[in-house]
Amino acid sequence: MKVAVCAIVGRPSSGKSTLLNTLCGRKVAITSPVPQTTRNRIRGIVTEERGQIVFIDTPGYHQSEKKFNLFLKEQVIEALKEVDEILYLVDSTRSIGEEEHELIELVKQAGKPVVIALNKIDIPEHHAEGMVPLLKAHFPSAPIVKISAYTGEGLEDLKARLFEAAEEGPQLYPEEFYTDQEPRFRIAEIIREKAIHQTREELPHALYVEVLDVEERPDETLWARALICVERESQKGIIIGRGGEKIKTIRLQSEKELSGIFERPVRLDLRVKVVPKWRRNEGLLRRLLT
Repeated sequence: MKVAVCAIVGRPSSGKSTLLNTLCGRKVAITSPVPQTTRNRIRGIVTEERGQIVFIDTPGYHQSEKKFNLFLKEQVIEALKEVDEILYLVDSTRSIGEEEHELIELVKQAGKPVVIALNKIDIPEHHAEGMVPLLKAHFPSAPIVKISAYTGEGLEDLKARLFEAAEEGPQLYPEEFYTDQEPRFRIAEIIREKAIHQTREELPHALYVEVLDVEERPDETLWARALICVERESQKGIIIGRGGEKIKTIRLQSEKELSGIFERPVRLDLRVKVVPKWRRNEGLLRRLLT
């Protein structure tokens, strides 16, 4: 058995969460068109006859001095210390700029085996081929695989390269596991995803979700009470919508998806709460993001 813990790192919107979900064959990480949707280190587990790889999806690496973004950057740096190998994901539709060069140096300094994936080759405007010489100069021994996380093209080759870089060892998780996320976290993330999709033009980064109670009821329904937290009173109205229409849509979409994940009916009690300047609250950020 080959076994490895592998960090997926890349800039915001490089497709890390989509890749994780495609590799695992199940929805593990939430996705949205909004950059920096991922806030935590999320584990997805791929188990095959040849071995097991535990992937850690990390927040997009972004240059910013804001407290919230510094906490996200810290998630990436800490993940690189904990893993056995690194899957460095590059968006082949964007040029390699200063932010990418900073991430390249961070990956090199980690001193772990690296596999590079050039993503989004399904998009005609990609320039993956032109990126290869620069990446080869920085990572002479690293395999470079051209992939599409969306269509699955190149992923078998990518997995083969990752298993080649892995060491022999015992499985870390039972083979039926595809993630190790707690139910409360999964519920909060799905609600957050639906809220982002409903409000992405107005406040995607200004909200978080806190699950207060989870209860298994006698009728085998899973019931949860949760707060969608925003920073300002005006944002509360955006989440609720006219006549409560928007929060109802968020609730119904969340219940439908969560019922599929937990294989039982899920019912939610959603409320909206104003938590002023929460993105500057260091204690709250540590609780939410670590």
